[in-house]
Amino acid sequence: MNGMKKIYLMLFAVCGLTACTGDLDQQPHTDSQTTADVVYGSEQGYKMALAKLYASFVIVGQEQGGGNADISSNNGYDFLRGYFNLQECPTDEVAGTWLSGDKIEGLTYMTWDANDPWVADTYYRAYYTIALCNEFLGHATENATAGSANLTAYRAEARFLRALAYYYVLDLFGQGPFVDETMGVGAYIPERYGNSQLFHFVESELLDVASNGLLAPDAVEYGRASQAAAWALLAKLYLNAEVYGAGNHYTDCITYCKKVMNAGYTLEPDYGKLFNADNHKRTNEIIFPFVVDAVNTVTWGATTYIVCGECGNSSSQDPAKYGLTGGWGMFRVRGELPALFAGNESTDSRYMFYTDGQEQWLNKAIDDQSQGFFGEKFSNLNDAGEAASNTGAVGADIDYPVFRLADIYLMLAESVLRGGAGSSREEALQVVNRLRQRAFAGTDGDINEAQLTLQFILDERARELYWESCRRTDLIRFGQFTGGAYKWQWKGGVVDGRATESKYNVYPIPTAELSANPNLKNENY
Repeated sequence: MNGMKKIYLMLFAVCGLTACTGDLDQQPHTDSQTTADVVYGSEQGYKMALAKLYASFVIVGQEQGGGNADISSNNGYDFLRGYFNLQECPTDEVAGTWLSGDKIEGLTYMTWDANDPWVADTYYRAYYTIALCNEFLGHATENATAGSANLTAYRAEARFLRALAYYYVLDLFGQGPFVDETMGVGAYIPERYGNSQLFHFVESELLDVASNGLLAPDAVEYGRASQAAAWALLAKLYLNAEVYGAGNHYTDCITYCKKVMNAGYTLEPDYGKLFNADNHKRTNEIIFPFVVDAVNTVTWGATTYIVCGECGNSSSQDPAKYGLTGGWGMFRVRGELPALFAGNESTDSRYMFYTDGQEQWLNKAIDDQSQGFFGEKFSNLNDAGEAASNTGAVGADIDYPVFRLADIYLMLAESVLRGGAGSSREEALQVVNRLRQRAFAGTDGDINEAQLTLQFILDERARELYWESCRRTDLIRFGQFTGGAYKWQWKGGVVDGRATESKYNVYPIPTAELSANPNLKNENY
C-alpha cells in the first residue's frame, strides 16, 4: 500500500464544523486543548492530521458515502464532484442527464446565479480545506517544526494545499475572503481579496514552499505534494495570469514547465492506464493526484462519480467492461468533443467514447440519453483487467490526476506561441508531437510547424485533457467560453447554442455568504 493511502487509514475527525454558511474564518477545532496537544504531540500525529487536509478534496465526512459530514451542504458531495461539475458541465465536453435530480440545469445551460447549489457547495468546500490548513499551520509553526525534516515537509505541504484551494477560489470566483493561520476565529469579518491579490498570495506561497520545505519528486511518498506539484501549479497560475488581472507571465510559465520537464518525468506509454484503478503506478507522468480508493476514501463523488456517471444506465453499455456493478448514466459528451477527433476516430487512442446505438449530436434534448456518446476514459479495472472494487457498494479505486506531464507539455507550447521566452517553436512542436505519437502509436499523427497554432493547442488540450477539469479555464483563456465567438449545442439553453453574458466567466459568491460578509460583492449577478 502506498504512503498516502496508508495515512488515509488513520483519518480522524480534526474538526467539528457542522455548517459553513456564515463566516468563512471558521477553523476546525477539537473538544479540548488536551486533545490538540495529543494530536500535535508527535510526528505521527501531525501526519495523521495532514492526511485530513489531502482527503478534504475527495471525501465529505467520516463515514461511507458522506455520513457524519464535515460541513452541511446543498448536495452533500465532496469538492472534486463540485469542481468537476463547475469546470465541465457548462462546456462542450459534458451533457448532463440528471438535470433536475442533480440540480445541474444552471451549470448545463450557463444560466446559474448566486443561489446555485453546486456553486455554493464548491465554494464552501474550498474554504473548508483552507480552514483545515489554517488549523494545521497554527500548530505546525516554524518554531514547532524547526529541526525536523518531516515536520518541515508537512508544514510546506499544508501551505501548498492551502495555495491550491485558494487557486481554485481565484479561478472559479475571481475573489474571496482571505484568512490565514494568524487570524483569530469569529472576532472579525474577513477581508475581501480580489483576483490580483489572490494571484500574488498563491504565487508567493508556491515560490516559498517549492524552495523551502517541499521534497523532491523522487523523495516523497505517492499522493503527497512534491516540489514538482508546486512548479506545476505555478505554471498553471502563470498561464492564466492575464485572465486573473496579473499581466503577462508566459515566460514564467515556461520556466516552471521546464523545471517539471527536467525533474525526470516521462509520458506513460499507454494513455488509458492514466485513468484506471492502478493509476497510482503512473508516477512517471502523474505529478500530483487526488488519491481515491474504495477502502479509505469511500464516496459517491470524486472518481466514483466520474466512472459511474460516464456509463449509461439506459444503453447497451456493459458496466463490467469498466469494473462497475452498474452505470449511473449521469452524463455523456456533447457532440463537439468527438468532432475534434474527426477522421482519427480509429487511430487516436484518446478517442474513448461509447457510440453503439448513440447519436453524436444532441438535437432533441440535452438529457435524452439516446443522444450523445457515453465516456470510456475512466475505468475501475486494474492493469490485469480485473475489477478493483465493488463499485456499486463502496466506490472506485481511481486516483484523479490533478497535474500530469502532458498538461505541462501543452502549457509550454501555448506559452511559446503567446510570446514567452525560454523555449522555442521547435521545442513546442516536439513536445506536442510526443503526445500525438503516444496517441497514434507512431508518427502518423504528427503535425508540422505551420499547423502549430493557438487554436490547435486549444483543440489538442480538449483531446488530451477532456474530463480532467481544464475545459472551462481553457475556454476562458482563449476568449471562447462566454460571448458568441464559439457556440456549442445547448450553450445558453438553446439547441444550437447562443451568445452568453461575460459575467459567466466567473462564478458568483453564494448569496448566504454575501449576507454574512459585507466585504464581498458580486458584479452583474
